[in-house]
Amino acid sequence: MDFNTAAEKAKNFTKTPTNDEFLEFYGLYKQATVGDNNTAEPGALDLKGKAKWSAWTKHKGLSQDAAKAAYIATYEKYAPKYA
Repeated sequence: MDFNTAAEKAKNFTKTPTNDEFLEFYGLYKQATVGDNNTAEPGALDLKGKAKWSAWTKHKGLSQDAAKAAYIATYEKYAPKYA
């Protein structure tokens, strides 16, 4: 399976992943598609934005190809539960 297929299938899960699982997908997706996070950290009152920013930043230094491979592995881990 390639990255784009995994990303498309993850968007079409029939059940919603937990917040932590969503953030795992989100951080890897952003790292795979954009690279290292170079955006300003959201303010303390923006809890959702801060969680997403942190999920992306924790993958800093991971190559885009490695992030794509990790995203596919994450999809394969959760697909039986949510597909």
